Amino acid sequence: RRARCRPHHSLTPSKMALNVVARATPARGLAAGRKAPTASKATPVVAAGGVRFAESLPGALAPLGFWDPLDLAKDKESALRYREAELTHGRVCMLATVGILVGEAVEGSSFLFDSQITGPAITHFQQVEEVPGAANFWESLVLLIAIAETWRAQVGWETPLTGESPGFQALREDYTPGDIGYDPLGLKPEDPTEFFELQAKEINNGRLAMIGAAGMIVQELVDGKSILGHFQ
Repeated sequence: RRARCRPHHSLTPSKMALNVVARATPARGLAAGRKAPTASKATPVVAAGGVRFAESLPGALAPLGFWDPLDLAKDKESALRYREAELTHGRVCMLATVGILVGEAVEGSSFLFDSQITGPAITHFQQVEEVPGAANFWESLVLLIAIAETWRAQVGWETPLTGESPGFQALREDYTPGDIGYDPLGLKPEDPTEFFELQAKEINNGRLAMIGAAGMIVQELVDGKSILGHFQ
């Protein structure tokens, strides 16, 4: 018996092209006379949370890049809260490193506290208590810190036990960590790229200052000498 063969329908290049277009184009869009939607070049969503969000924050520079061995930035809220704490401590330590060196450099010749403060910087606070006329030093210092912290809390933190995230550690949705609106010298750039670079410089200098301040304090505790005294 002669085998029956199905007729072979050959496709010309033009028919093949029309077939591909017909399969790739949504039928609903063609019926409505609309163009098929095209993929948009959207930027990756970094506000979703977790490590992906933390990697978008300033400070992840070579050679370490994003370094979080303790997994502290496990979600967006944690990453922002720790960034706020890191910035605050970094700023305090930048002031502390300058204060330690300057305080030791001008000892015995400063107009402050009747020039009676001398020796290692870690002993200066205790010496202030013995200076006549400086009885309210600690009260004034605590009041200044309280004003600064109250201002920061009012600008960046949600009211405790209210809102969508009740608690004592919730930041405002529209708050950028560290940006409390205090810029008397007008250093904050308008360009987002320049602002990002400035943020990266601040956070990295703050990290270095935290290590530097801790090192100077430990060194003075170990040998009882001032930092500048090691260079004399």
